[in-house]
Amino acid sequence: MDQPTPKLRVAAKAIIVNEKGQVLIVREASTYSDGTNIGHFGVPGGRIELGETYADGLRREVIEEVGLEIKPLYPIFVDEWHPVIKGQPHQIIGIYTACQASTNKIRLSEEHDQFLWIDPKQRAKYDIMEHDWQAIESYNNHPSIKQ
Repeated sequence: MDQPTPKLRVAAKAIIVNEKGQVLIVREASTYSDGTNIGHFGVPGGRIELGETYADGLRREVIEEVGLEIKPLYPIFVDEWHPVIKGQPHQIIGIYTACQASTNKIRLSEEHDQFLWIDPKQRAKYDIMEHDWQAIESYNNHPSIKQ
């Protein structure tokens, strides 16, 4: 039997930084029906809709997931992963963008059950999904970050 053809998706992911230089991470809830990383932390973001610009999709996903209005600053990292979601293989291209939020007041969606503002240099203390961990590492190494 032939395997189904993977669906190609583009994910807009936000490295949201507050005024203290902390990065927002959120934990995937066990109640999230499309979840493939339940219990793990990651950064907010999700799939771009057909016809939607990257920036609009990034803003929409962040508002939906954590209730924050953001200002995208600069791209930080690109990666690719291949999950199976509800039996359907996917090829997801993730584009990570450093962002600034107008407030720190978080309102979590049903997809997540916890959030933390962390020192990005201390990311190893948290159970962060590999791709998001690499994006935070890339953010740490960006020339705009004071070492």
